[in-house]
Amino acid sequence: MNGFSRLFDKTGALGSFIAAMGCASCFPALGSLGTALGLGFLAQFEGIFINTLLPIFAAIALAANLLSFISHKVWYRTLAGITGPSLVLLTLYPLWAYNWSTYLLYTGIALMLLVSIWDIFLPPKKLYARV
Repeated sequence: MNGFSRLFDKTGALGSFIAAMGCASCFPALGSLGTALGLGFLAQFEGIFINTLLPIFAAIALAANLLSFISHKVWYRTLAGITGPSLVLLTLYPLWAYNWSTYLLYTGIALMLLVSIWDIFLPPKKLYARV
């Protein structure tokens, strides 16, 4: 199960980042990065990225991090892993109308990427019960 949760966590974080890069008008910094990488053609799908794909990928990353807690039982890794997707989902739904919500969304996407990179280089160890 640990392999599946790591795969879904990476999929969720990478998908959220790519969905955000396709939205040049909503996220100018990520949009310019996406255009520099040759993803400028994705601008026509901006509404689908923000309203559909970004929440789906954030929910996948959130579920993967919660499921991985069952395997490794390290609370600080789980807290770090669920903070980013939670910020993204909170920003997209109840907090979107506020001026500061864009910064919260950037923070959530950045946290998702940082935790994914942390997981690649230092994967959590499975805790075994002492007998």
